[in-house]
Amino acid sequence: MTDYTLIPIGYVQSTLTDPASAPKQGREGAPAAWLVFDPAVRDGLSGVQVGDEVLLITWLDRSRRDVLRVHPRDDLTQPQRGVFSTRSADRPNPLGLHRVRVIARTDDVRLQVEPLEALDRTPILDLKPVLEDVREA
Repeated sequence: MTDYTLIPIGYVQSTLTDPASAPKQGREGAPAAWLVFDPAVRDGLSGVQVGDEVLLITWLDRSRRDVLRVHPRDDLTQPQRGVFSTRSADRPNPLGLHRVRVIARTDDVRLQVEPLEALDRTPILDLKPVLEDVREA
């Protein structure tokens, strides 16, 4: 296998700090959070506006990478399944995929989004627009 290098472009600033008490999904009561980007990627945020829906890709840095089977939603009454059939944060490459809406922009490197279940200081890897029609961008 080949190794790949991912370079974080920012981090999440959130009130969520405890994985055990964080919502499993954003739509399950997750708060708004700030995305703080490295000034080096400032130009890449051009065109991102309040109201936009975006896909945020994060590195779930506190997840276990040696897990291949889990009880869905950490519910021990459910039989174990392979991580690739779940949204478990524990997986060989712990990428987080979050559909969020931009609700504020205070400067050229900070966006406030909601809802976001990612923990405080979670590394940001990428941001992509939600496309309803693939011919849009």
